[in-house]
Amino acid sequence: MSSSSSPEILRNRLLWEDSSESDNSSDYENRPIRAPRNFRMRFDHFTRWSDEEFRVRFRLTKETVRVLEQRFQDDIAPKTARNHAITAMQQILIVLRFCATGCMLQTVGDFAGIHKATATPEYINMPRTPEEIERNKRNFYRIAKFPRVIGAIDCTHIKIISPGGANAENFRNRKGYFSLNVQVVGDANLYIRDIVARWPGSTHDQTIFNNSLLKARFENNEFVNVEHVFNESQIRSRNPIERLFGVLKRRFPILSLGIRLSLDSAKLVIIACAVLHNIALSLNEPDPIDDPFVTADYGSNENAAGIDGPRENPRENNNLRHEFLLYFMNLLEENEA
Repeated sequence: MSSSSSPEILRNRLLWEDSSESDNSSDYENRPIRAPRNFRMRFDHFTRWSDEEFRVRFRLTKETVRVLEQRFQDDIAPKTARNHAITAMQQILIVLRFCATGCMLQTVGDFAGIHKATATPEYINMPRTPEEIERNKRNFYRIAKFPRVIGAIDCTHIKIISPGGANAENFRNRKGYFSLNVQVVGDANLYIRDIVARWPGSTHDQTIFNNSLLKARFENNEFVNVEHVFNESQIRSRNPIERLFGVLKRRFPILSLGIRLSLDSAKLVIIACAVLHNIALSLNEPDPIDDPFVTADYGSNENAAGIDGPRENPRENNNLRHEFLLYFMNLLEENEA
């Protein structure tokens, strides 16, 4: 018999294998047991709430929210149903509830895929065709017989938390709180036609306009051949833009309560609310219902520097005022005749 198969060697080998299995079994028994995953039941908000309760909670009707799902489904739907992934509809409802309350929700993520670069051109744009320009002018003319107006422009302050850093104080406005001074152009039907949501709260309205692409487009006569008219941005039919701010902030109270997110995320929230506002108007959404559990100031504006600050060319502005005074004087004479 060879030494490799001697009874003693075989016995030692069996003892070692038995010991090894015993050690592995002990490690397995002592290994911490993973707790079972607990998936919370997600409510069906469409059946849980009445139509009015749903609109108070999410600021839009059930029909409009279903339209939002259809429009954004491809962009925000999860790639897989594993791990109870949040559906497109659930993402939309999370965003709407966030805009209604201003509560911090980590699951809001990147604001449900509604991004300025992709969503804005489709839903927010200045009139582009001669027919559309003329229609806007007629709508404004009906308000107060104000001629050659295709949009009302104004700025409104949206509260934010301090962005921190060396330039944080630039965002503190005259009222003493941190904000973004947001420039909006609205039409006579309260649609948002242009929006700029990037300037610190201490920035003057005129500075925002002077540095905007919109001003360059007007100077290039892209809309109407009235290079003088839009220079004086405070000469306008003010009622539509003031009403627009009121409706926008009542529909999405976060714009009044304040946005407690990073600066970049706050800008996206503002743009997303503007997009949703226009979609709501296009679907004939009724005016928003106030939520009794949300207290917000829906004032149209709290300008840091007002709209009557110094102008670049006072003489040109005086001539423009004179031109408009003559127009209205002639209008009065025609009515009296």
